[in-house]
Amino acid sequence: MLIIFGGLPGSGKTTIARALAKRLGAVHLRIDTIEQMVRDSGMLRSEVGPAGYMVGYALAEDNLTLGNTVVADSVNSLTITRDAWLSVATRAGVRAAEIEIVCSDKIEHRRRLETRASDIPGLIDLSWDKVITRDYDDWGQRPILIDTAVLSVDQAVAELMLKLGASSNRRQDF
Repeated sequence: MLIIFGGLPGSGKTTIARALAKRLGAVHLRIDTIEQMVRDSGMLRSEVGPAGYMVGYALAEDNLTLGNTVVADSVNSLTITRDAWLSVATRAGVRAAEIEIVCSDKIEHRRRLETRASDIPGLIDLSWDKVITRDYDDWGQRPILIDTAVLSVDQAVAELMLKLGASSNRRQDF
């Protein structure tokens, strides 16, 4: 299964994606990590652009064809990237689930963004203004919606396990 996360920076998406991947024994693919490693390679002449996502799609497909569950963790703000993730699942012949992480409490969201420490060396966090003004296409009715303003990480993972049809005592066999 391909579990596709999306949401604004600071919403809690990586925290929940990691916790879910650990619970499922799944591969966690984080686009922020891929993009920063591309930057660190010194090979760029301009911004990363779609390169990080394209590497992520390829790594996800490789792991899915091996029978691994993959948790794809990215802002995933555009319909084109969401559709590309769905295409990966189709090519690999697996089920896909889309999950949008939001923090409905804007004051809390801003606090999280502005006080978090990056766990990726060299990654520069975005300002609140950059986060709230970024292009972010509406998901429509497609995704499972998780609001981190009202759910703890454990509660969010439990809800996702139910919605994904995963048993809490099984790993990767749903």
